[in-house]
Amino acid sequence: MSKYFGTDGFRGEANIDLTVEHAFKIGRFIGWYYGKEKKAKVVIGKDTRRSSYMFECALSAGLTASGADAYLLHVTTTPSVAYVARSEDFDCGIMISASHNPYYDNGIKLINGDGEKMEEPVLDEAEKYIDGEFEIPYATRENIGRTVDHSAGRNRYIGYLISLAVHSFKGKRIGLDCANGSTWMIAKSVFDALGADTFVINNEPDGLNVNSNCGSTHIEGLQKLVRENGLDAGFAFDGDADRCLAVDENGEIVNGDLIMYIYARYMKERDRLGDTKVVTTVMSNFGLYKALDEIGIGYEKTAVGDKYVYENMKANGHLIGGEQSGHIIFSKYANTGDGILTALKLMQVMLSKKMPLSRLASPVTIYPQVLKNVKVTDKDGTLADEDVKAEVEAVAARLGDRGRILLRKSGTEPVLRVMVEAPTQEECEREVDAVIAAMDKKGLLVAVKG
Repeated sequence: MSKYFGTDGFRGEANIDLTVEHAFKIGRFIGWYYGKEKKAKVVIGKDTRRSSYMFECALSAGLTASGADAYLLHVTTTPSVAYVARSEDFDCGIMISASHNPYYDNGIKLINGDGEKMEEPVLDEAEKYIDGEFEIPYATRENIGRTVDHSAGRNRYIGYLISLAVHSFKGKRIGLDCANGSTWMIAKSVFDALGADTFVINNEPDGLNVNSNCGSTHIEGLQKLVRENGLDAGFAFDGDADRCLAVDENGEIVNGDLIMYIYARYMKERDRLGDTKVVTTVMSNFGLYKALDEIGIGYEKTAVGDKYVYENMKANGHLIGGEQSGHIIFSKYANTGDGILTALKLMQVMLSKKMPLSRLASPVTIYPQVLKNVKVTDKDGTLADEDVKAEVEAVAARLGDRGRILLRKSGTEPVLRVMVEAPTQEECEREVDAVIAAMDKKGLLVAVKG
């Protein structure tokens, strides 16, 4: 595992874990790395956090000091940076955002020229430079880079999204929760252009309110908006808009698992799925798999993280994949999760099939789920313990084809995650507690966080 860059970039509290010096050094490295044989071109986007402006300046300074030209999209979405990077021949894209985290956190995501998350060898080299393992020369005289206003790139991305719609949204009443983040201007522009009557909340960012009791992590506000105004549907985004959760006409949540089912079924019915499979993570709900089995659609399971979902899709040519949290990837149209694109694709199914969102999602029965984080002294040792393994197998046998158990280690905390899905909440609790009790009996358990 990388020292700084995780599955979703270099992230932490601004100027504590992720400092302005880190940003400057990342800019210095990227400008040098891609500028060895020619002047590098790098496009930068940011979300609405107060610290994003500071990091934008630091990255730009580092890039230009190494001789690269920095093109600024200003406040925009992560998927727009990926789109511009791949469609306008940039060497690299950089997004400044901590996604769904609170405003005081921030992050730097590196995107390659194909609009994909940066390759690990490049990240490894960047970390070595950050840690002072080698030096990089400064550009001088005419070789010093420049910054360029590139808001036109963001506008082209908006045009691209609009071009993907195959139906007019005229007559549809749609709610949008912009999380006081990257979509605060873009989402409404897209839906308005397509003819929808839009009802927008949380589109007044002040630098401190991104994701604050709003957006895809606090969807209750959108549910209320949809119910009180009799809307056809609602869509909630996170801070950088790489994820989307939906709300149906009754105000009920349509999560990432349901979104994948709805669109995969739509594609299958139109003979557009072929032999491809839906790519999920191990945290997708058991009910999704049962529903896909019933209509003959195959699926893959990856480790948690949209990075792993995309890697599987790319390697195997799959067309749709994602996470329960709303990171959905439509590989025909994008190389990363795109919240606005996800909303447009759901609208396409609703309009093509002339069905409300509730009916489209109704074939999937979401099973109750209980997840507990168990602090242990040795994650690998606990996973390998014979008594713990035996209890996990016993739980799996008791559940049979009515549910499932998952025991996995966290990549960022000294905890194991015990998750059970079953027909009832009570059964989930009972079986999770049985596994935890087996750990406790062997003296492996330090503490439990519910």
